Amino acid sequence: MSGLAGLRVVDADAHMTERHDLFTERAPKGYEDRVPHVEKIDGVDMWVIEGKTFGKAGSGGTVDHDGKKHAFRDSQGGSWGIGDVHPAAWDPAARLALMDELGIHAQVQYPNAIGIGGQNLRNSVKDEVLLRLCVELYNDAMAEVQAESGNRLLPMPIMPAWDIAACVREAERCAALGYRGVNMTADPQDSGSPDLGHPDWDPFWEVCAGLKLPVHFHIGASQTALSYFGTTYWPSQDTYVKPAIGGASLFQNNSRVLLNSAYSGMFDRHPTLQMVSVESGIGWIPFMLEAMDYELEENAPKHAEKLNKLPSEYFRDNWYATFWFETGRGDLQHLIDQVGEDRIMFETDFPHPTCLHPDPLSMVSDKISSLRPETQEKVMGGNAARLYRI
Repeated sequence: MSGLAGLRVVDADAHMTERHDLFTERAPKGYEDRVPHVEKIDGVDMWVIEGKTFGKAGSGGTVDHDGKKHAFRDSQGGSWGIGDVHPAAWDPAARLALMDELGIHAQVQYPNAIGIGGQNLRNSVKDEVLLRLCVELYNDAMAEVQAESGNRLLPMPIMPAWDIAACVREAERCAALGYRGVNMTADPQDSGSPDLGHPDWDPFWEVCAGLKLPVHFHIGASQTALSYFGTTYWPSQDTYVKPAIGGASLFQNNSRVLLNSAYSGMFDRHPTLQMVSVESGIGWIPFMLEAMDYELEENAPKHAEKLNKLPSEYFRDNWYATFWFETGRGDLQHLIDQVGEDRIMFETDFPHPTCLHPDPLSMVSDKISSLRPETQEKVMGGNAARLYRI
């Protein structure tokens, strides 16, 4: 950790694999077999809801018990179950112990099996009562994790994106539980709601802005985004190369959320609303900030006149982004200055395929040490501490 001593590091993106009993241990009587639970089907542990499977109950990670990292195809996409992955992938106590070992003070967390944006629940069942129960059970469980960690673990609660009024109620409920933000799918239209630019979402934005709940858009957090992951590689590519192409494609896929939100006018109506592009990196942002101004003026100048600001200025005032492996082609300070040092947060992505492992702070020490001291403080924890009220 040479060069990083004295910094209170906040990891703005990691994942927590869902324990097999996460839903059943809290389910009301009569719902034990209806909520998500694990059944062995053809010898494989599978997540089941209402008699339908919605994915393997796998490891959700690539790091084994000895701390060795494995390829996606051999671990997260292979035969591993929850017993094969490092306990810190699913056990909050083990996660805190690992964070202490690595020098990480706090960590923002996202789900795995239920969909990074919670989208797998809606894709599997239509019963509105059951869906709402599942959302509340998950969010209640994660609120306990946050409280028991002393606010060092900060899971982001999922929202019932298929019902705008329910999103408003759940955001209010989550704020009362102590949450510091919400986790939203990028494409609620996949589940039957209007897209996020529709004015029908204004009550939700109003609540999130008023309660200081930043809205998070993790890459791959919708069915539309995941289909992008699965279609960008050429079929002839090696089976180990395909996840690399799909994963890299997801980074730039988040630019469409930034573009649509800036053009929609939502930030003119809700100027204090904050959003976070999670696990998308930052290298694409300077070009996109230029492109979004140029394209709108070229194609829709009358619409541009209706906005209170240049589209790129909404990033400066309303968006954050996370980064981990980037070097800025050898000049990270220049890249950060182009994006804005007040709008960038550090992440590790533990325990996913691209995570910084086994010693994330040592892995970034040289490039972070090259930054101005005030930039180091902001991107390694200061920005996150202010956003999440740590």
